[in-house]
Amino acid sequence: MMKKLFIATMLLNTGMIATAQTSSDPTAKTVLDAVSAKFKTFKTVQAGFTYKVENANGKALSTKTGTILMKGTKYKVSFGGQEIFCDGITIWNYDKSANEVTISKLDASSGMITPQKLFTNFYDKDFLYILNGEKKVGAKTIQEIEMTPVDKSKPFHKVYVQIDKAAKTIYSTKVLENAGNRYSYTVSTMKTNVPIADNLFVFDKKKYPGVEEVDLR
Repeated sequence: MMKKLFIATMLLNTGMIATAQTSSDPTAKTVLDAVSAKFKTFKTVQAGFTYKVENANGKALSTKTGTILMKGTKYKVSFGGQEIFCDGITIWNYDKSANEVTISKLDASSGMITPQKLFTNFYDKDFLYILNGEKKVGAKTIQEIEMTPVDKSKPFHKVYVQIDKAAKTIYSTKVLENAGNRYSYTVSTMKTNVPIADNLFVFDKKKYPGVEEVDLR
């Protein structure tokens, strides 16, 4: 499900990474804590993003645009003919080309990177992190934080999070998978605290005539 997106949402080999790093950078923690605190003030988030896949050499394999809605533990992601619904308990992953939906339980222990985890303080126990510095992107000042998972069995070995310094919101996330591919998500638009109905986070099969269900629960 979200693994196509946000786990599709983290990569060289973990044994090659920052072997000297045994603790996190307190400056980076201050930045991440501010982002987490800001995100927790939002009742809802509605954002547009660009999703890019590259191979290990940095060659672009695909670029797609999408949208995401978030409300508490609920989310809905739409991009490239795929829709992912989560009501906080169940995940529906709909593939438009196959007219098929895969249904599974949200497993908090699976290591899955949900949208909410990317915006809150998941980093404290799951990652070591350092602040790489700042750069200008248009009028924005962007801070980059390099993150290395503590658990070396994860399917990714690096995450680069770029933060809009003034807004204290995440600008982009790049995930490097152990298998070689790189996935990046760059936020293009964001609205917060707009009304979002709960039924938008549940897959309604009546709206998808003839859909095939694969129930993995």
